Amino acid sequence: MSKQGDWFWHELNTTDADGAKAFYGKLLGWAWDEMDMGEYTYHIIKHGEGAHGGLVKMQGEQLKDAPPHWMIYVRVDDVDAAAKKTKDLGGVVHVEPFDIPKVGRMAVVADPQGAAFSIMKPADG
Repeated sequence: MSKQGDWFWHELNTTDADGAKAFYGKLLGWAWDEMDMGEYTYHIIKHGEGAHGGLVKMQGEQLKDAPPHWMIYVRVDDVDAAAKKTKDLGGVVHVEPFDIPKVGRMAVVADPQGAAFSIMKPADG
């Protein structure tokens, strides 16, 4: 179980999900499980035992100018408090805290130099 401050998930946001799956599968031996999220399919990265991250096809207005990228997720005990503290410390909240049913609560933030990452409290605690 992850705790406050742990990096616990990595996610590839890409414009070509099939191409990325083929590339990483051949390069690193990764396999994929699919999870239907209603409006899109989320691809779980499998390597050995357990899930190690995810892959999602970029979509939506907020991503129209973003290049493909890896996003790290850091566990926090309180997403709303961590988002507020990010601002207090000179960082930026790019995406205000929101809930993903059965997944958890998260926000996308950046440090004062602009390096983006996500903060999340998983649904399982």
